[in-house]
Amino acid sequence: MTNIPTELLRTLIAVVDLRSFTKAAQSLGVTQPAVSAQIKRLQSLLASDLLDKSTPGVSLTSAGELVVNYARRLLSINVQILDIAGPRLAAKAVRIGATGDFTAAGIALGLTCSRVRRPDLRFQVYSSNIDGLLRDLREGDADLAIWVSQTGPMLDTKHYWTESLVWVNSPSTRIDPTGPVPLVSYGDECLFTRSAMAALSAASPECEVAFVGSSLLGLGAAVAAGFGVMALPRGRADIPGVTVWDDAPLPKLPDIFCGIYVRDGVDVEEREQIAETIAAALRPDLETGSETGSAQ
Repeated sequence: MTNIPTELLRTLIAVVDLRSFTKAAQSLGVTQPAVSAQIKRLQSLLASDLLDKSTPGVSLTSAGELVVNYARRLLSINVQILDIAGPRLAAKAVRIGATGDFTAAGIALGLTCSRVRRPDLRFQVYSSNIDGLLRDLREGDADLAIWVSQTGPMLDTKHYWTESLVWVNSPSTRIDPTGPVPLVSYGDECLFTRSAMAALSAASPECEVAFVGSSLLGLGAAVAAGFGVMALPRGRADIPGVTVWDDAPLPKLPDIFCGIYVRDGVDVEEREQIAETIAAALRPDLETGSETGSAQ
């Protein structure tokens, strides 16, 4: 009887969830050739192609869809068995601060991979400004800090990269060429809003904040409803009802720096592993040539 090793199923799910062999390798702590070899071995065991090679990116065949669905259930049951039958581990909380909720989906995706490896971990994610995050790191109240800035990292970190800011709009967007540009915003303290206002000011057009919200979901709904335009990192602009406005009659927006700080001290290796999985989910795909760096 054929036995399917659970590590092969974990690799398949990582590739599918992160939509990249490179990001899956980073999240699992292995090389990209190792990921490719595991997918090949799994397909050989099942005598079926799981990934559709006729389409760009990572796309599942019909057989692949079935296998992924069953694999998620099997791995979930595997964790439950270990939890019931094995020695019960004390739950350990990891606190993660971020400068806004626009990274929430990527953080959750990255933590999914960490949870597979460490089912005893519990995660608490909260938002704060960069000064608050740095204070929390110094005082031990945060384990990781995910930040965006107009400049590079202020502390040593190997997790930082640049992303381009873009204008987003919707079919309902209307801009009066004789009036101020309406902005949808997190508020005056938001880096994206400040960058948008600075770009507009340098190019002369006036602007006004037409809608202020506290969540990306609400702000996306405001843009979709036609309240105005918004500046967002290109990699976070995948919002229902909203599209990137590449040919906008508006000034080009600057690039921004993004990164992850990791608190030093006991168990820093564990926190670094978590940071790796989050960075793999948040960074633009390395295979497209996006910039990354190290400030060590």
